[in-house]
Amino acid sequence: MTVLRRSHLPRAKRCGRRAAACTLLLCLLTVLLSSCAPASGESVPDPAAPAWRKYADDKVTLDWYVNFNWFTTTWGDNVVAKTITEETGVSINFITPGGNEWEKLDAMISSGDFPDLLTLGFWEPHVGLIINEGLVYPLNELADAYDPYFWEVSSPQRLSWYTHPDGNIYSYPNSSYTPADYEAHNNIGANQTFLVRADIYKAIGSPDMTTPEGFSQAVRDAHAAFPATDGQPLLTIGLYDFNKDGCYSLEEMLMNFLAIPFEKNGERYDRFSDPDYLRWLKVFRQLREDGYIADELFIDRRAQVVEKVGEGRYFCMLYQHTDIADQQIYLYEKAPEGTYIAIDGPSNERGDKHTLPGVGINGWTVTMISKNSKAPERAIALMSYMMSEYGQKLIYCGVEGVTYDTGADGNPALKPEVLELLNSDRVEYNRLYGADNTYWMLQDNAMQLSWQNAPQPPLAQPKEWTFPYTVYMPEYDVTITDPEVAAAYQRIREAWGSVLPQLLLAPTEQEFDRLFGEYLALRDDLGYDRVAREWMRLVDEAKRKLDLDGSLNGDVGR
Repeated sequence: MTVLRRSHLPRAKRCGRRAAACTLLLCLLTVLLSSCAPASGESVPDPAAPAWRKYADDKVTLDWYVNFNWFTTTWGDNVVAKTITEETGVSINFITPGGNEWEKLDAMISSGDFPDLLTLGFWEPHVGLIINEGLVYPLNELADAYDPYFWEVSSPQRLSWYTHPDGNIYSYPNSSYTPADYEAHNNIGANQTFLVRADIYKAIGSPDMTTPEGFSQAVRDAHAAFPATDGQPLLTIGLYDFNKDGCYSLEEMLMNFLAIPFEKNGERYDRFSDPDYLRWLKVFRQLREDGYIADELFIDRRAQVVEKVGEGRYFCMLYQHTDIADQQIYLYEKAPEGTYIAIDGPSNERGDKHTLPGVGINGWTVTMISKNSKAPERAIALMSYMMSEYGQKLIYCGVEGVTYDTGADGNPALKPEVLELLNSDRVEYNRLYGADNTYWMLQDNAMQLSWQNAPQPPLAQPKEWTFPYTVYMPEYDVTITDPEVAAAYQRIREAWGSVLPQLLLAPTEQEFDRLFGEYLALRDDLGYDRVAREWMRLVDEAKRKLDLDGSLNGDVGR
């Protein structure tokens, strides 16, 4: 077996009647290009035959880096992991950052010590750096060389979206929705929610929390009525953790609840300077000054936040309901009235509807194959396996006869004992079965919609609450790849990450205004205008690629 190690990979389409001549010519040009065709005796891969089928008896362990320090799942001995290993020959050794994800990635890039596969958030600036530094294979070349079946199981729209300017595809997304997916399904909601603990909210009169006055009063009332819960101090507000870029809850999420636009008159709109946004940041500052926001809000990491959700410690939260599903199930089993429900949250002064983004074509994470991979042909075959309808059904439903049975309607129905465990003890469920997207790195949520069971009571309400507010706007999920502009953008993000906690900790509103003015001046010095122009250019390009401007004579719904 010829294993390719660098960027000169064979393309099956190059290997036809003139394969020998092509190879000879290229070899005369450079020895490295001698690998442009399959080795002698090897056949051209059959596009209709999944490559993983021929590897079942050839065992290999691939290292898979997942860039989230909260991810603690192992490959284990569960039903799904065992089945994948039996059918593909691949076992996985997951690697995660023990601490700061950025520092871990920086160290990996500096050392060149990369695992076989990598999964990062699509928005991470390291994605562009890794690609531009030539550290990962083009998936299209690996597919042509080893597994043309990849083209059968991948989405053309996602491939087009993730095609690099050089014509190559270096990554493939999970949790991605295309415009066609939104046209085909009416039950795709947003993840972003404003959540309140149902029993506390009801006890204080189910107040309107859409206005600064109503929000502040509800927080004060909750604190007065429930100073403690289960013997621990009540935390009035829960948010995503503060990091070097800021706080997701108090940026994109809050801005979307306030229906702040991304652009106006064909130019990028400065959402950070929007009057409604600043007004609400000052609400949080005042609550902090008055003693209703604890210090731990600024220091807790995501794992600690999620743990406190499971304890019911927060009164209200700006949080994605999908990220606390397991904790919701636990709370429901313990006391149904103590779960979190979604309600209308912070709104702009006009009272406009929230504009919560449905997951776009970018998805959530992207997966790449490292040029350090010990077996790139196995990595691409594993990706194809997991991306296929067969693999998705396994990853989501498990194994027929073990975790589910096929009903008269042809749809999978989880066995009662499996469903009960899923809804009561996710850790044990993962250990035994490993389905329901335990291994989510290449999950295709749109494909899985047809297999999903109706959401259980603690999960259904937050999901269904988002339906009226969900807006498909993937054109704004652009990533700046120009190295200089991306560096400027990152410096601006870090400047915001530094000033945001200072704004909330400011002793007076006047000090808040002073600090924010200094931030705007620094932002300009760091190149904000250039970033804004490049961002808008990418947005316009994204609209054309998605045909949101009708330039391709398509009829893509919003």
